[in-house]
Amino acid sequence: MNVQSSKSPATQLLAFIARLHFYVGIFVGPFIFIAALTGTLYVITPQIEQHLYHHELTTPNRGEFHTLAEQIRAARESLPQDLQLKAVRPSIGEGYTTRVMFIDPALYGYESQTVFVDPVTLAIRGKLASYGTSGILPLRIKLDYLHQNMMLGQWGRAYSELAASWLWIAAVGGLILWWTTRHRQKRLKQRGNKRNIYVRYRSRHVQAGLVIALGLFFISATGLTWSKWAGSHIAQWRQAIGWVTPSVSRDLPGHASDMSAGHHDHAEHHAKPQDTKGVNHALDAQFDGVLLAARQAGIDAAKLEIVPARTPTKAWLVREIDRAWPTQVDSVAVDAQRMMVTSRADFAHFPLIAKLIRWGIDAHMGVLFGLPNQLLLAAFGLTLCMMVIWGYRMWWKRRPAAGSPVQTLSQTWLAMPVLYRVIVVLIAVLLGFALPVMGVSLLFFVVIDALRWWRGGHVMKTRSASS
Repeated sequence: MNVQSSKSPATQLLAFIARLHFYVGIFVGPFIFIAALTGTLYVITPQIEQHLYHHELTTPNRGEFHTLAEQIRAARESLPQDLQLKAVRPSIGEGYTTRVMFIDPALYGYESQTVFVDPVTLAIRGKLASYGTSGILPLRIKLDYLHQNMMLGQWGRAYSELAASWLWIAAVGGLILWWTTRHRQKRLKQRGNKRNIYVRYRSRHVQAGLVIALGLFFISATGLTWSKWAGSHIAQWRQAIGWVTPSVSRDLPGHASDMSAGHHDHAEHHAKPQDTKGVNHALDAQFDGVLLAARQAGIDAAKLEIVPARTPTKAWLVREIDRAWPTQVDSVAVDAQRMMVTSRADFAHFPLIAKLIRWGIDAHMGVLFGLPNQLLLAAFGLTLCMMVIWGYRMWWKRRPAAGSPVQTLSQTWLAMPVLYRVIVVLIAVLLGFALPVMGVSLLFFVVIDALRWWRGGHVMKTRSASS
């Protein structure tokens, strides 16, 4: 098939970018739409969740709090079977319950069986699954899974990673196309083409894209940081250049860090039914002392989590979990035998990059500035959904008539100068390795495009022969 062109290299490159932008919209658009819609549902539901689970989260009782040991014991006694204690989140103040979190094999992934205890009366206000640092409850857990993997498990995460991988590329292509055609599109409007449905949809698509352009890059970048495959590459890259978020060391000075021995001892405790109550009581009794040691060391946030050591050679972890503004995410490791802090990581001393990463992820989740952050993300998500819809309407209005010559990405790539083609291939290979889901999907694009190109050429030859 003849792909030679008398057009300038810049025009040929723009034709390639336009075709790639079109392919991303056609094939990845539905996944971007789903990610934007489910993400919007997630960020607008904290207040709904607070209302829905108001009984579990709050208590009408006022008075002196029982010790954490007593609250944990009440939580244990409410369970039908003995579960391993995972963490405790003390009440944040009067009127709020304490969360006692257990590892339950019956729950999915990192979910915890959470018992909500009235710190004043020790009454059990309820039991729910909770998940993540934000401690989201069943309603938002489902929405989070929808956004993350469409409830398809680990392999379902490919969908959200696909959307995040291509979103920034679509944004770059859209901005280039807008900049290079802005004068021509302005003339079309001035000549009365505003009544043209295609022009109207394109205008809306472009204007919305310009408004949320920075958000597209931000959401794509932050989304990729915790994606399954690209996220692991990003973590390795951050480790290599030193962009690692500081964390406490839970190794205790003077103790050999023999993890296998520690796990063996821990397993033995659970293997002896007659020792379970005694072991649990000894563990629970340490929570109040650990919390006091952490408070004395400067852990002053109302929202915090206490994670007990799993082996005698490890320290306990007490960390702040308030990611609103100002961010409170300091953490300390506490030796529960001597009730002293052995390691700490203070957010104020984080490198700037680590702070920006923390703020970026929290802003993506809608927790950094509370309600303003939620409203901004909701507006962004709905705008992105409309952009996808307008993009499909544009395609439908300009779809080729049956029998029209096939327009393919392969044609536009072959029409470019050799140097441009080599650069495009190198960029594609590098991005494919860095963003594996994007790389696999790009191969899919190429195969589909090559088949369309071959089929189009075969049809044209058949028509030429018959005429």
